[in-house]
Amino acid sequence: MGNVGIALLMFAENVFPPIPSELIMPLAGFSAARGERNLVIVIIAGSIGSLLGALLWYYIGKKIGADRLKRWATKHGRWLTLSPKEVDQTCAWFNRHGGKAVFIGRLIPAVRTLISVPAGIAGMPLASFLLYSAAGTILWTALLATAGYLLESQYDKVAHWMNPISNVVIGLIVLGYLYRVVRFPRRASD
Repeated sequence: MGNVGIALLMFAENVFPPIPSELIMPLAGFSAARGERNLVIVIIAGSIGSLLGALLWYYIGKKIGADRLKRWATKHGRWLTLSPKEVDQTCAWFNRHGGKAVFIGRLIPAVRTLISVPAGIAGMPLASFLLYSAAGTILWTALLATAGYLLESQYDKVAHWMNPISNVVIGLIVLGYLYRVVRFPRRASD
């Protein structure tokens, strides 16, 4: 499906995180190195798809909103590992540091998708979200596609190097979650 396929795969990668951009973009870069695609167009297509996926999660976060999340935290705080007070603290922190958080988050495997939800929940302005998200996304897709372009037939080395990093990040997130569940107070009083 060409460049449209790259955009669709990168959209899917953001919606269903197990699909790794670490495989999609280096392969697209390799395709550009072989003369089958234009590297700049590959980066643009990947970035558009990725941004559309991030935008979907942003709107899901916006739809949930801080008030609804606080109600969920009151009822299911242990499993969300959040108290209503922590929701307020997180929103305040995100309002101060949201731009940096979105930019850096778009560069970290596994966090790339998740960072869009708190941006929506905290009510980050759409223009700011798109600006910081686009900057991080374009940098990420450009790095991966360029690595695939430069490595050509050895593009799979990018995935070979990035997959362990992605697995460590996911493992740390899971361990952090489990730790919070175990340590969460039985009764959360906001």
